[in-house]
Amino acid sequence: MNRLLALLCLSFFSAAVTAADKPNIIFILCDDLGTGDVKCLNPEGKIATPHMDKLAKEGMNFTDAHSGSSVCTPTRYGIMTGRYAWRSKLQSGVLGGLSPRLIEQGRMTVASMLKEQGYSTHCVGKWHLGMDWQKTGDVSDLSIETEAQVKNVDYTKPIANGPTSVGFDTYFGISASLDMVPYCFIENDRVAANPTETMKLVMNGSGDKMSFTREGPGSPGFRGEDVLPTLTQRAVKLIQEKKSGPFFLYMPLNSPHTPILPSEKWVGKSGLSLYADFVMETDDAIGQIMRATEEAGIANDTLIIVTSDNGCSPQANFPALIAKGHNPSYNMRGHKADIFDGGHRVPFIVRWPAKVKGGQTTSQLTCLTDFTATVADILNVKLPDNAAEDSFSFLPALLGESGKPVRQSVIHHSINGSFALREGAWKLELCAGSGGWSDPKPGSPGEQGLPDTQLYNLENDISEKINLQSEKPDIVAKMTTQLEKIVTDGRSTKGVPLQNAVEVVIRKKSPTAKPKKKAK
Repeated sequence: MNRLLALLCLSFFSAAVTAADKPNIIFILCDDLGTGDVKCLNPEGKIATPHMDKLAKEGMNFTDAHSGSSVCTPTRYGIMTGRYAWRSKLQSGVLGGLSPRLIEQGRMTVASMLKEQGYSTHCVGKWHLGMDWQKTGDVSDLSIETEAQVKNVDYTKPIANGPTSVGFDTYFGISASLDMVPYCFIENDRVAANPTETMKLVMNGSGDKMSFTREGPGSPGFRGEDVLPTLTQRAVKLIQEKKSGPFFLYMPLNSPHTPILPSEKWVGKSGLSLYADFVMETDDAIGQIMRATEEAGIANDTLIIVTSDNGCSPQANFPALIAKGHNPSYNMRGHKADIFDGGHRVPFIVRWPAKVKGGQTTSQLTCLTDFTATVADILNVKLPDNAAEDSFSFLPALLGESGKPVRQSVIHHSINGSFALREGAWKLELCAGSGGWSDPKPGSPGEQGLPDTQLYNLENDISEKINLQSEKPDIVAKMTTQLEKIVTDGRSTKGVPLQNAVEVVIRKKSPTAKPKKKAK
């Protein structure tokens, strides 16, 4: 009897140790959610986000967190690999829904690492990192979505090199954004229903009928409004049915990215706009995931991270929202696609009741590439020297340990490939304008005549209005050298130098405005 009791106690103790040392991990990546859209990050915000606010109250709020890029594909690459995406072949822009795989063969991902540590690994959501569709005909390049190209894909055949090839046991979701073909769900390596119809998705609600999508193949009955609820239901079911062992759930949402398609019951809920309605529905989806962990009795030992792949898109209609007192970028300059902080400073909220004290806020500089090293730190796993080259663990911050921050600097990247380096209060930008979609745009008349370098002190000038490059040439020179070294070394972490996939040009040549015609 005593021996049986001892064995039961040992079994219980082992399970407790496993739960504490190997927490379930849920990483929720919102799509184009601005820092100013989350109430706990923007006291002046007009959108209700009770679930993200609750998550912050019960966990830690990072106020100086940044996506690896100001657009989605490169940020997702960084989350999965712990490596800046500009070290890959993708030097600007994003992939399409039919683009080939971006993550290199043989490269370690956070999913493959966790799988080796005994985790079941699942991805539910928008992938947007490329996968290899079966081609037909003579089309050789599926990365540019032309009419001829989308008609030369055999959607009945298995898809190679998708999420299940980089460490995930299961996948359910969409290949890219809902403004990109094909309009269908994918389960593991096959489309859930053959996209035999031609469709385009349009904005929801009265008076908002402008299309933000490309016309192309879609599955019968597929509706953009149904995507977020379907992804949420899938994720909740996965949590409910999980019986034993730790799991990793990566949940990259399709919202609130365009096309702005809140489901019918959420239209009008915000009283502001369809975009605000979509943010509220996104917050509700996060709440459903939180409740699922609580109802399953695993909330205490589950690490939940909620963040965004970049800043809010201008298609949310900033002027209309600002007129109603809401700024998706809060007090920062710019928005999605830009080198300015509005492009890449993102919400980052972490809850892990077993280890992280609630109600905390940290201003520690953080990048989404840091997820890999942090997970490795939690599990006491030594990372290979040729993996997670730009990943620093933020576990000390989570545990409330004081001391020197692990990350001393972070590199920012805009949609056109412009670079910036942040170090302390200083931010160096190697371009004359936004590097993106806000004014002054690359090559625009407004950019002409501006210095080709920008330097801001964010401690005094969070809105990046006062360019100090001419007054602080020593800081410009020092930070430029530092940026060049990080690029050349192939890594920002300690270790032997590594190779970037291609030559990386840190100062892009901005397209020039068209010359005026001479008068005859």
